[in-house]
This record gives sequence, structure tokens and C-alpha cells, in this order.
Amino acid sequence: MKFSSSIHFNYAIITIVFAGLILLFSSMLPQIIHESIWFILGFVAGLSYLLGFITRWLYIKSPENLLSLKLLGMVIRILSSLGFIATYAVLDLENIILFIANFFIIFLFYMIFDICIFISNLRPISK
Repeated sequence: MKFSSSIHFNYAIITIVFAGLILLFSSMLPQIIHESIWFILGFVAGLSYLLGFITRWLYIKSPENLLSLKLLGMVIRILSSLGFIATYAVLDLENIILFIANFFIIFLFYMIFDICIFISNLRPISK
């Protein structure tokens, strides 16, 4: 496996890019960044990495179940994200709307990244 096509390398690069964007926005526009942004980034990055790693491992074990594995990963991601938001909402955070907006922006960027990885993995299968 080449290092540049490694799942670990891809998730590390995308997380570093998001952390850089967060630092950039927090220095330029601090009013649009919630103070818990690093917990959000850590949760979404960790969850995406874990689900991506498990999905790839299960795909190697059973290649015919790729679609059901990806759908299961999406359901787990959505349910755990809702649980994360509910946990923080119960803790009475200040400015919960900003927290939810920041969470879903990061969540959607990671979802787009996972979709791009999924599409790039389908190309060799379709040949």
C-alpha cells in the first residue's frame, strides 16, 4: 500500500486542513467559532476515522456487502452525532445554536470527504 493512498494519511491530512481553517477563522472572526470547537473536531475526526477504518476492514472480509457497510456507517455516524449534540445540550452550553452550526459544518465536510473516498474506491471496482 502506498503511503499517499493510506487511509491514515488521508484522515491526518484532512484533519490538519480543518484545524488550520479553524485557527484561521478563529483569528479573523472569533465570534463565529464556538469555544468547544476542538472537542467537536476531535469527535468528528475520531468517529470518521474509526468508521472508515472499520468499514475498510469489513469490506476486505466481505466485498459483496459494500453498500450495506457504508449505509451502516452513515447511520452510526448520524446517531452518535445526535447523541454528542444532545449531551452538550443537556450540559447547558452557552450559545448552543453556534455549537450546533459549527458541529454540522465540520460534520458535513467530513461527510463530503468520506463520499469522495467512497467514489474513488468504486472506480477500480467498476472496471
